[in-house]
Amino acid sequence: MRFSIRHEMKGRIRLHMVQSRMSYRQADTLLYFLENLEYVRHVKVYELTADATIRYDGERRAELIEALRAFRYEKAEPPQEYLDSSMRQWNAEYREKLILKCVFRVLRRFLPMPVRRGYTLLRAIPYMGKGLCCIGRKKLEVPVLDAVAIGVSLGRRDFNTAGSVMFLLGIGEILEEWTHKKSVGDLARSLSLNVEEVWRKEGRAEALVSVKEVKPGDEVVIYMGSVIPFDGVVTEGEAMINQASMTGESQPVKKTRGGYVYAGTVVEEGEIVFQVKKISGSTRMEKIVRMIEDSEKLKSAIESKAEHLADRLVPYTFLGTGISWLLTRDVNRALSVLMVDFSCALKLAMPIAVLSAIREANRHKTTVKGGKFLESMATAATLVLDKTGTLTKARPVVHSVIAFGGREEEEMLRVAACLEEHFPHSMAKAVVQAAKNRKLEHEEMHSKVEYIMAHGIVSHIGESRVVIGSHHFVFEDEGCQISPQDREVFQRIPVEYSHLYLAIDRELAAVICIEDPLREEAAEAIRALRQEGFQRIVMMTGDSDRTAKAIAERVGVDAYFSEVLPEDKASFIRKEREEGRVVVMVGDGINDAPALSEADVGIAIKDGAEIAREIADITIGAGNLMELVNLRKLSVAMMRRIHKNYHTILGVNGTLILLGVSGILPPTASAFLHNSTTLALGMGGMRDYLPEEHRT
Repeated sequence: MRFSIRHEMKGRIRLHMVQSRMSYRQADTLLYFLENLEYVRHVKVYELTADATIRYDGERRAELIEALRAFRYEKAEPPQEYLDSSMRQWNAEYREKLILKCVFRVLRRFLPMPVRRGYTLLRAIPYMGKGLCCIGRKKLEVPVLDAVAIGVSLGRRDFNTAGSVMFLLGIGEILEEWTHKKSVGDLARSLSLNVEEVWRKEGRAEALVSVKEVKPGDEVVIYMGSVIPFDGVVTEGEAMINQASMTGESQPVKKTRGGYVYAGTVVEEGEIVFQVKKISGSTRMEKIVRMIEDSEKLKSAIESKAEHLADRLVPYTFLGTGISWLLTRDVNRALSVLMVDFSCALKLAMPIAVLSAIREANRHKTTVKGGKFLESMATAATLVLDKTGTLTKARPVVHSVIAFGGREEEEMLRVAACLEEHFPHSMAKAVVQAAKNRKLEHEEMHSKVEYIMAHGIVSHIGESRVVIGSHHFVFEDEGCQISPQDREVFQRIPVEYSHLYLAIDRELAAVICIEDPLREEAAEAIRALRQEGFQRIVMMTGDSDRTAKAIAERVGVDAYFSEVLPEDKASFIRKEREEGRVVVMVGDGINDAPALSEADVGIAIKDGAEIAREIADITIGAGNLMELVNLRKLSVAMMRRIHKNYHTILGVNGTLILLGVSGILPPTASAFLHNSTTLALGMGGMRDYLPEEHRT
């Protein structure tokens, strides 16, 4: 690609692409390419000027320039979901709508008076129609107020006031719709699938293949905790499937042979084989957008309260208008009350403030599925953290394999990887990666794999029963034993690592020591979260008490619980909520799913299990716990802005009403100031919440 450098400073560069015109698709393709370079922190692509602004690791300028030189639009392949969810064209259309509306408003002044009046009358018809529909439903809501204000102005032949009111209402509608669609689009993009490989059934065997190789008619195997990447019909097995992202159903649905499954849903229990029917990503994106737009989750409690309050205030506005006329017998003073109401500002400013916060969180690679979760995040008192993959790094590594009974270490690692590769957990990924690093290739040597949540895996290799999992599962639940000659070796296993136990025919075969290093920022994040107002920070883990205690002391949590089961985490959260506390749960694994569902706010880490991300209310995609701190700050800032807007609306509009009733402001001035204030609050609601240093 040919380009020129417009401006440059260390870590930031602005480029101009040498081409006659940049299409929306080309802009999105370039954006996707740059966003996926590991050293690029933030990108903006401007299709109108064919420019791009890039923030990157300042030490890697040469790599960035070389990557851009090698870039070709036709070779880049962004996912279809990414292109489908782009709001670039929408943004251009709404900009044009705003510009055309303002330009036409100015040009109308040069039209003959009869033409201007006729146009104003035509413009009033939709507003009058909406008002009459509300009256027909026996409701006094904002459309009635707008219709009466416009109708009275027209009845008094005050066409300028009527035109101004309709112009400002139209601008407000465009801005609200634009902001809403932008936020929904960003959210839909974040919720789109990110599945790269699937298990395809090939005869009696299974092969791990790229999703790009899958065609309609292929059979795909989905194990517990995994996302279903395509629409299809179940041909084997049965499973409980979480369909909340598609249908909004809170309870998982049982699917057996002949049942239809949807892309983006998650297998909570069991496993299935299904025949692929659709591979298009656009269908899923449309479903997501529709789900978001229809969902009440987009509304926080304070947002819904403001909306209901707006409608309840309409009768009082009419009452104030009537009282003003009875006391003064001055139509202008009565109209001044009618022209100023609290409803428009409340209904415009509050949703924009919430949706802007969701959009800003998205820029921090944090997906928020609704405004009410930000509100709960702002007021939460208790924070519950999982250990593995949350406080510790999401990519643990195998440190060593200790074999027993004269077995070979590499063979035991091969067996463990063969079993673990079917399940999306950080420990399982570590085992699989270790086998790859040692070039230990394997075929499917085992029979059907059974995953027991928060415990381990059971299968058979030939006639031998094989289990792998925690100490509790292998030795207590499965009753496995250690041969007498191996006891001394077992006692010397390093305690500083997490352990996976592999047993064959109820005899310990190997212990896999996994290095699960603490995140560098964990202790700092805990301190910052406590400063941001969390009263109790708790760590819960299925690990041994010895390991849990060491981690808890290093990060500085208030309390820790070790060797807990999924139901134990959920029970703790339920008890906290019963005592009146708002609880946030942060986790990444299949075993965290019940606790994530139970909490007021469930937060998943991006590298965790698909089911955790699907069930969670918020997903942190940055891989850094400091984003939890930013999320808390963003939530608090959102609530602060909403309360400030609320008081501003009451103060400004109350003052305008008093000035109008006293005769100081005429109706035209009242309408102008009221609508100008409303738009100013709406535009102000679009401002970023966090200061520059928090942006990525």
